[in-house]
Amino acid sequence: METTTTIASHTAAKKSSTYLYLVCLVAALGGFLFGFDTAVISGTVGLVKSDFALNAVSEGWFVSCALLGCIIGVSFSGKLSDMYGRKIVLILSAVLFLASAIGCMFSGSFTILIIFRLIGGLGIGVASMVSPLYISEFSPSRYRGMMVSLYQLALTVGIVLAYFSNAYLANHVTDSYASEGMHTIFSAEVWRAMLGLGALPAAIFLVSLFMVPESPRWLLLKGEEAKAREILVKIDGPAAAINEIKAFKEQDDSESTSIKELFKPVYRTALWIGLLLPFLSQVCGINAVIYYGPRILEQAGFTLNNALGGQVTIGLVNVVFTFVAIFTVDKWGRKPLLYVGVGGAVLSLIIIGALFSLGVTSGPWILIFILAFISCFAFSFGPVCWVVVGEIFPNAVRGKAMALATLSLWIGNFLVGQLTPLMLEGLGSAWTFWLFALCCSPALWLTYKLIPETKGHSLEDIENYWKESYKRSSTHK
Repeated sequence: METTTTIASHTAAKKSSTYLYLVCLVAALGGFLFGFDTAVISGTVGLVKSDFALNAVSEGWFVSCALLGCIIGVSFSGKLSDMYGRKIVLILSAVLFLASAIGCMFSGSFTILIIFRLIGGLGIGVASMVSPLYISEFSPSRYRGMMVSLYQLALTVGIVLAYFSNAYLANHVTDSYASEGMHTIFSAEVWRAMLGLGALPAAIFLVSLFMVPESPRWLLLKGEEAKAREILVKIDGPAAAINEIKAFKEQDDSESTSIKELFKPVYRTALWIGLLLPFLSQVCGINAVIYYGPRILEQAGFTLNNALGGQVTIGLVNVVFTFVAIFTVDKWGRKPLLYVGVGGAVLSLIIIGALFSLGVTSGPWILIFILAFISCFAFSFGPVCWVVVGEIFPNAVRGKAMALATLSLWIGNFLVGQLTPLMLEGLGSAWTFWLFALCCSPALWLTYKLIPETKGHSLEDIENYWKESYKRSSTHK
């Protein structure tokens, strides 16, 4: 796709860090919409449940139907992004987001609401895979961790803005609207305004995507070296562009572009990391707090409005501690952040369960340790998961492999979204959080045993690492 009218046209034919940041920030807007759509549901659950008289199963379906859409979206996004490019698939995700927000706002029945939630889920699934993939391929190796972490930062900003908008709309509903339709949206059924507000960032994302170029590595895969070189020069200068293209050409061109490539012994470890790390990042319970935070905080003694305010605090902590990852992931590395963050998350979950078990629900203690859990997740699991899975797969099948890894994430997310209401009712809050701690713990073993340290290495270096490791292992055997 031609880029003469893009952001690129406003930069000189030399290295520009501004250009790099602008393009990555536009791609990261997919994360903002992902976070906004994920979190906005928390303020609507109780309202929709009341308006449509939902039981626990229907309530879980309202929350998790979008996650089912995510799974479907991810399943086709990898193939589409490899065939038609990362940019065009991101545009598709923006269109789906926009349609979902408008459709949910004006839905006439619970069935129609579910349909548009599914459409929104398709958009989230596509963006959750292609946005970090695009940023990983676009960024120089020394900045890649920081740039991909921008995606997680945008996600957390989307979450906190959803909390703010929910809290504001919940506390400022009014009967002053003259038209019946506006009265329904902003007062009688304010959840419609909460869901419909996502149309604004979706429209901004859609327009912005027409001003960014295609991924240079995808262009190289398609043999469009001149276009790729032009973009790489603007990202990191002529010398770096030459080295990137040379390293790309030195890869084994005989490798298949089929997903079966990942199942070969040489990439088997990368496949296990790509499947397990995203899955574990969800079953640790992060989205139970995001989706059902008001209910959990109400069980800890907060009123509904205070609970929504507590959700805003959770969102702000999420944003602040994501900056820790942005400024350290390329200095300290991926593994140290995972060790500290996952360990802290497990400990926090155990303590939260103990507080519920002992009946210590008055005072700030539950909220304090929920915030501790969120902060540990925000500088480790959250951003580092996307960084790692965006790095570890070979060039030829990176799109399909990222889709597989993201599919694993959304399966875990779907299970948490569907089962959390049942666990809170059947097991109680204490055992629910202890179960999350148990599910989170294997990530420490995964980090120690399988995940390599990738900071400062090019994507081609990481691909060669798997090949060299396999050769050494075969020789040893």
